[in-house]
Amino acid sequence: MSLAPLLLLACALGAHTAPAKTLRWGGDSSGGAPFVFQDPKDPSKTVGFEADLAEALAAELGHKAEFVQNQWDSLVPGLKRGNYDVVINGLEITEDRKAEVEFSDPYYLTYETLTVPKADFSVASLADLKGRRAGTLKGALAERLLAEAGGVTVVGYDTQTMLYDDLANGRIDAVLMDHPAAVYYGIDARLKNLPGQFGRMAYGVAIRKGDDKLLAAVNGAIARLMKSGKLREIYERWGIWNPVMAAAFADESSNHAEPTEYAAYLAARGVKLGWRASLAKYGSYVPLLAKGAVTTVELSLLAMFFAVLLGLTLALMKLYGPWPVSALATLYVEFIRGSPLLIQLFFIFYGLPTVGIKLQPFAAAVLGLALNYAAYEAEVYRAGIQAIPHAQMEAALALGMTRWQALRHIIIPQALRLVLPPTTNDFIALLKDSSLVSVITMVELTRVYGQLAASTYDYLGIGVLTALMYVLIGLPFVRLSRWAEARLAVERRPRIS
Repeated sequence: MSLAPLLLLACALGAHTAPAKTLRWGGDSSGGAPFVFQDPKDPSKTVGFEADLAEALAAELGHKAEFVQNQWDSLVPGLKRGNYDVVINGLEITEDRKAEVEFSDPYYLTYETLTVPKADFSVASLADLKGRRAGTLKGALAERLLAEAGGVTVVGYDTQTMLYDDLANGRIDAVLMDHPAAVYYGIDARLKNLPGQFGRMAYGVAIRKGDDKLLAAVNGAIARLMKSGKLREIYERWGIWNPVMAAAFADESSNHAEPTEYAAYLAARGVKLGWRASLAKYGSYVPLLAKGAVTTVELSLLAMFFAVLLGLTLALMKLYGPWPVSALATLYVEFIRGSPLLIQLFFIFYGLPTVGIKLQPFAAAVLGLALNYAAYEAEVYRAGIQAIPHAQMEAALALGMTRWQALRHIIIPQALRLVLPPTTNDFIALLKDSSLVSVITMVELTRVYGQLAASTYDYLGIGVLTALMYVLIGLPFVRLSRWAEARLAVERRPRIS
């Protein structure tokens, strides 16, 4: 019997079972509806009209879509670094961004909408904002429009949910945001969206420069989705089909699809729950928060381990090294302590790849935290070592020990006992500072909190739950430290008669 039919069958089966290619797309799910956000009904799911668009584009390309979380203002650096293939998250096509990345043909056209308190009738245009405080997203086109208006104090935010909250609470006088955001957040009972349209903007899929093949494929997919009516259906389901899109699509016909996703979002946001249902709702958040907490603990333990080793080394270099070594240790400590941790993380994650050093997010986060905290640990250990009477070193040397033996067996064990409390404090501080690594695509406990709060509008309840988790994470280490202090407190041990 010939093997050819079996080989052909195997090839055919292989073709069907081969894993689909993946289109990794970057976005910020803490930005809020309707772009990309956590489903209020099932927070483990990422939804939004751009999530649907990414799925549709990937399907057109024969790929499987995979979402990669990153902070919104770091999406372009993350793309250039190669963390994902494309960015789909309300990126306006602007000349300065086009200098950094390629943009696909526009997939959505819109304008800015001005939102003010419902009782305010004094504002009708950007010119009326002179002498007032207006909020918008950092780096967005609206920020430039407000700056160009002149005389406006522009307040930049990281997420749109916070700026509408601040407007409702009277901390700012107006919000200028993309129309889709105003549709979802400007409907608060205390606010109103003004009818005027400010500026014009087009959202495009951002792609790395030089990736012409992917750019052509994405443009072709957008054209097919537009022609088939799939794009309009997505926008209508999310309630963001607008006159600008109708004119661009040359499609002035009546609605094709019901705004089911918009209605579902409003229903989820407006539902008042009893205490049992509220407890069940918060219980559903625990697995996601716990997953973020595990990442936080892993990061913190590893970073503190390396920080302690490097900090002790720096302290010994500073105290006992020849003057060039001592000066180098001093320079490191002063430079690291004098510069913000956030800048150091940006440098490690986005700066080092320009010289060929490309670290994974987890490794970059551990390295950044460890290098930063090592500087503080070095000073703690230096103080601990200097607290040991110098006579003990002299006695050890007089007994024939080398300096290293005296340090290892006499000085350092006593110093470590003294520095245990401040080191524990530093670990607790590192635990909380680990939230900063969300800027380099790490999804830890604080980032999960931001995602959930942005989708549910519940900053209070989820905030309390998150704070409790931080306390529960830190408590065992505090207890362990106190136990170790008691064990090492030789002066408290009973004397042997």
